[in-house]
Amino acid sequence: MTVEYRLKEVDQIAQQILELSNYKTILFQGDLGSGKTTLIKALVKSLGSEDYVSSPTFSLLNEYKTEDGETIYHMDLYRLKNEIEAFDMGLEEILENDSWKFIEWPDKINSLLGTDYHSATIISTKENFRHLEFN
Repeated sequence: MTVEYRLKEVDQIAQQILELSNYKTILFQGDLGSGKTTLIKALVKSLGSEDYVSSPTFSLLNEYKTEDGETIYHMDLYRLKNEIEAFDMGLEEILENDSWKFIEWPDKINSLLGTDYHSATIISTKENFRHLEFN
């Protein structure tokens, strides 16, 4: 799916992504400020969580719960130094479970990722517009 959308349409885009998803891991690519966390907030909401969603830039990992108790993991690996740090955090266990996983800056853990994931690349094209490529 390739689409350009307005920020006010982000909830609709999130629902489309969930409908198209064959895997529960989505890797997010894009420059700082491109809208990765904004889209992840909409995805978490669409999955039925009422938790407050924020970027885990400093904690690297946030967990959210859906109404039916499912866990959603949101990782922002921008500050991750290396894969050893990822192992120390227990990320390999999280990556192996069947929960939803939304990962910003996934290139930091390439060797830990299998093949069962989608990629979402977001580009800020102009004020309040985003271009999304979802594979």
